[in-house]
Amino acid sequence: MERKPLQGQVAVVAGGTRGAGRGIAVSLAEAGATVYVTGRSTRVRPAAAVSRPAAGAVSGADAPLRRPETIEETAEMATARGGEGIAVRVDHTVEAEVRGLFERVRREQDGRLDVLINDIWGGDPLTEWGVPFWDLSVERGLQMQRQAVHSHIITSRWGVPLMVARGRGLVVEVTDGADYGYRGNLFYSLAKVSAIHLAEAMAADLRGRRSGVTALALTPGFLRSEAMLDHFGVTEANWREGGRRDPHFLASETPFYIGRAVAALAADPRVADKAGRALTTGDLAEEYGFTDADGTRPHWGRYFAEHVAGKGS
Repeated sequence: MERKPLQGQVAVVAGGTRGAGRGIAVSLAEAGATVYVTGRSTRVRPAAAVSRPAAGAVSGADAPLRRPETIEETAEMATARGGEGIAVRVDHTVEAEVRGLFERVRREQDGRLDVLINDIWGGDPLTEWGVPFWDLSVERGLQMQRQAVHSHIITSRWGVPLMVARGRGLVVEVTDGADYGYRGNLFYSLAKVSAIHLAEAMAADLRGRRSGVTALALTPGFLRSEAMLDHFGVTEANWREGGRRDPHFLASETPFYIGRAVAALAADPRVADKAGRALTTGDLAEEYGFTDADGTRPHWGRYFAEHVAGKGS
């Protein structure tokens, strides 16, 4: 049997419940990795929570996004693809829980951690589109920073030392957009730009100490996530029908596209050349030669420039 490119490697996907995180977790497992899938949406509810929910204990439907996906479901999908999925309930805004996660990884994997994905988000219900910054809810905006920025800092703080100790590893900051332009909502924009700068800053520290660890940022295009499919009233089987409502939806991509991008990066012996950069799924698909789950190779950046920004025909 041919050895898979990530056979024997260990990954942590923080925010692997759904969307890009799920696509990444499953794709890493498909390439042979052992993947710890973390998040707050779990189907396992503590007995004490039946009468009174424990602090921070949530089931899939009880999590802030009120969606059915769970970390256990993602872990099972990962295992079914040929790797090993391990679900661990973690609130990444709580430092003690994050530290406990990586202590567990250290203990169970003999100190090995090869790939760390920072994809904690949960900011969609906190985003107020079309509202000027002076009318935004400060409480909701700061909560978004706690979920989508502070959590990434905490996670890298406790995960990266395992990589530095072994002199190798890859950290991926999942963001939205590869540039520093304004994204239409002050708090949303701040969170997404922060992810890019976190990768840039971590890369500088890691490079300066010749750690052997690479940090970079990665953005999907128009992501055809579970929530987006629901928004358009379609399933993955008939998703193109959503194009009747918004023709741009036809240029969307599945979460497995960014998953394959991460798997390709993790298997690239020259990935350090990309340290500190903000990369896109479309560009990486062309560089590494992978396709989306349906065999297509969408490139949202090019499509956006030509059909949305009005820069082309």
